[in-house]
Formats: sequence, structure tokens, C-alpha cells
Amino acid sequence: MQIRGVVAIQVLDSRGNPTVRVRLTDDGGREFVAGVPAGASTGSREAKELRDGDPGRYGGRGVSRAVEHVNNEIAHLVTAQAWTSLAELDDALRSLDGTADKSRLGANAIVGVSMAAARAFAQDRSEPLYRYLASSAGTGLRLPVPHFNVLNGGAHAANALDFQEFMIAPIGAPSYAEAMRWGAEVYASLRSELRRVGLTSGLGDEGGFAPDIADPRRACELLVAAIGDTGLSADSEGVALAIDPAANGFFDGSSYSLDGQEMSPSALVEFYRGLIDEFPVWSLEDGCAEGDDDGWQLLTRELGEVVQLVGDDIFVTDPATIRAAADADLANAALIKVNQIGTVSETLDALTVCRERGYAAMISHRSGETPDSFIADLAVGSGCGQIKSGAPARGERVAKYNRLLEIASQEDDVPYGLAEPRVDR
Repeated sequence: MQIRGVVAIQVLDSRGNPTVRVRLTDDGGREFVAGVPAGASTGSREAKELRDGDPGRYGGRGVSRAVEHVNNEIAHLVTAQAWTSLAELDDALRSLDGTADKSRLGANAIVGVSMAAARAFAQDRSEPLYRYLASSAGTGLRLPVPHFNVLNGGAHAANALDFQEFMIAPIGAPSYAEAMRWGAEVYASLRSELRRVGLTSGLGDEGGFAPDIADPRRACELLVAAIGDTGLSADSEGVALAIDPAANGFFDGSSYSLDGQEMSPSALVEFYRGLIDEFPVWSLEDGCAEGDDDGWQLLTRELGEVVQLVGDDIFVTDPATIRAAADADLANAALIKVNQIGTVSETLDALTVCRERGYAAMISHRSGETPDSFIADLAVGSGCGQIKSGAPARGERVAKYNRLLEIASQEDDVPYGLAEPRVDR
């Protein structure tokens, strides 16, 4: 495939911060666009965004230098020859950057080009993006269980709730379309429940409600009540719960501070056990902090046979890191974010490692999002069976969920639901 042009501009993401949008043109004049997301809760080893650092413009968060790199160095590279595969192009982008973390050109510059190029390669093969990604990864198609972040805390909300995300997962839905209906109805029910008990229903970064509560148990109680009010069951036959404590946010290097209480790693694991025993929690993400390997090993040893334990900040979608974590018995699942590693090809490699090592995988958005629906196609094409893209509200979140509805309407024979391996609750 011959790329004739690549142009990037600076646009705003869902949090009002600048981000990169890339428009790629192939030799047939067809255009392919990608919007780059950005995280608020990030791991220290993520591929590095390039920000301008000028305090007089966007508080230093401008991306004009990343845009310039796309429009100059990267454009010269990708238009200089024909490309036989996305992997070949992504390898060339990494070589051009020349750093281990993509910090010279900026991961936000590189990943936008990689995403747009993936769409171009799919079109070149006359395939929808999800089928192209499946053929590239050697996987079967599967419609994922949506994990709706309906209560926000931590870095995503201005409240006292230390845990970052409380999600509802319609595991028991018979189809993706019904899963969406269940999620939307529980979300509406939760708004009513919050108002009924006198709590605010303002929103956090990802579209979930951000009431003034601090106790994770209270959050779970509200969710179970909202699920029950819709007539659905709060369990694996209906709607289960998934929690992302994002423990980096309340770890001081040796202990955890939760709702004003200092906890050792072992005490925190017992706290999780109590939540899991009391509520239908099926998945726990970043239950311990990056760097707390002893805590992660304890968490995995104690709860790894009970719930899905997802690594995000500790894995940062890096194939080598996931492989090493599997060797060290850390977690049993990985969160997958394209911009966290910086190219689509490396993302597919990370998913391959998960399959080889028996780890589950969940495709994820970021807190700073755009209307780009790339991750919806990635979720279907990878066959991983899980996606989280925030609440069933706000345009940048529902763009992904609506894209999945579109795919479901076109693919009658594609199964819906969790993929193996999974933990039954």
C-alpha cells in the first residue's frame, strides 16, 4: 500500500485538553482519520506523550510539537515507499523515533498514524477494520461484554472516593444489544437511586456519576440497588460488578491509605475479599500499585481463583512486561490500551502474549477520549470478550458502544460474551 499524505492537527479531547488527530490519504485518494486518547491515571512505563510544556498555552499540555513531527518527519517516512504490512510500518515508526518509550516523536504522534494506517490497510483488503485486525492477530471474532463505568472516583472525579471506577458488567445478557439495554437501564436507575437518597448525580471524567461518598461498600450498595430496581439480578446470570481501585492513587510506597485508614497490602487484600464476599464483584483491576510486586503476588495467590485480576499500570500493554508478570504469577488478566504501548502492532502482540499465557484481556478507552471508535473494532477483532469505555452516556463514550451495536447488526453469527479463560462468580 502506498500512502500519499499524512496530516495532523491539534484538537481537544473530552477533558478539554489538546490531543492529536491524524488524517492519512492512500494512493486512491481515500482518507482515514484517527483521534488519539490520553489517560489521567497512567503507569510510569507507558509510552510517552509529547506535550509542549508551554505554561502560557493550554497549561503546558499543547501537542503542537507532536503535530509537527507527524507533518514532517513521520510524513516523509511513510510516504517514501510502499508498505507490505502494518507491522512493517509500525516497526519503521519505532525506528524513526529511536527511543524505548517513543518520547522523541511522541507516542501520541506515532499511535495516531498507526491507527489511521490500520484503517487504510483494512480498506486496501476490502475488509472492515475488525476483520482486518482479527486476520492480523490470528483470532476469531467475538462481541465483548461492555463494562460500564457508572460510578467515578479517584483521578476521575472530585469526590472523596479513593477507588477510581465502579462498573456494571451485563455478563448474563443473551446478546450485545441486550447488554447495552441493560447497561443503559441500570445507569438511569442509578441516577434515580442517587437522587432518592439525596446524593448528587453530577458526572466524572468518564460519564459515571460522582456522588459525595467515600466508602467503596456504599458504592457497591448503590449499584446493587440500581440493578435490582430494573428487575435484573445482580450476579453472573444478570449484571455483575467490576471495580478498578487504581491503587497507584492511594499507595505511598509501603502502605495504602483508603478512606483515611492506613492499610498494609495484606489488609487491603482482606478488604477486597470482604467486598467480593458481600457483593457480586467478578473483576478487580489494579488492586495493588505498580511496584508493589509482593502485594500483587499476595493478591493473586489469595483471590486469583475467585475473581479476574486485571493489570493495567503494572503491564502498560507491553508484551514483554505481561510475559514477565505471568512468569512471576502477577494477576490473571491484562488491560489493553493502544496508546499505552504506542502502535497497533505492539497492541496485537500484547494480546497474543495474553492468549499464550492464559491471561484474559480487556480492551480499554482512556479518560481523555475522542469520538474515535477504533477500540470497538479492536475488541471484536481480538476476540477477547471484554471492553470498557466509560458510562453509557457522553458522545465520546457511546461512540464505541454504538460502533459495537453496528457490528452486531452486521454479524449475526458472531458470538457475544466473555472469552476463555474466565473466572465464574
